[in-house]
Amino acid sequence: MKPKVVVLISGNGSNLQAIIDAIEAGQLNVEIACVISDKADAYGLQRAEKHQIPTEILTKQTQETREQYDERLITLIQQYQPELIVLAGFMRILSKYFVETFTGKIINIHPSLLPKYPGLHTHQQVLQNGDTEHGCTIHYVTEDVDAGEIIAQAKLTVNSDDTEETLKQRVHALEHQLYPATIQKYLNECRSD
Repeated sequence: MKPKVVVLISGNGSNLQAIIDAIEAGQLNVEIACVISDKADAYGLQRAEKHQIPTEILTKQTQETREQYDERLITLIQQYQPELIVLAGFMRILSKYFVETFTGKIINIHPSLLPKYPGLHTHQQVLQNGDTEHGCTIHYVTEDVDAGEIIAQAKLTVNSDDTEETLKQRVHALEHQLYPATIQKYLNECRSD
């Protein structure tokens, strides 16, 4: 039995695609039990459907609190019984209740070398501050944004001619290598415990 993961997305799903590609190449031994998006028009849903991966759309309802949304999300995820929940461009901030329900089982990828630059506009901040290094971080998810324990990082050197767009593309390339490898390592360690 392959370990099951659920992937949460909000948009393009390029990291989801990297995970799918790693599975199909035999580099990642998992089953994506479901891809869940909080946006009905997320392109990542099409990526999943193309590979016969079940998808679910769970949009926020009018007047719904974060906790109420998260309760619905928890119920949905629990149907799939994943060993790991992978955030791949999921743009909602998760409640304390959600995080505590799946303690130590939710990971996220962030386009900076945390603890530097949590949140948005990381590439812009790197350029504005004249940083010589940039990269991506995989971390456990806590109720505080991008503040969970760091699991893995990958670095690159910032070039003098880099723009936000070139940095974004170069960091994406790092993410696409690091995320599948880290998921495999996480599951190997969990299974050997």
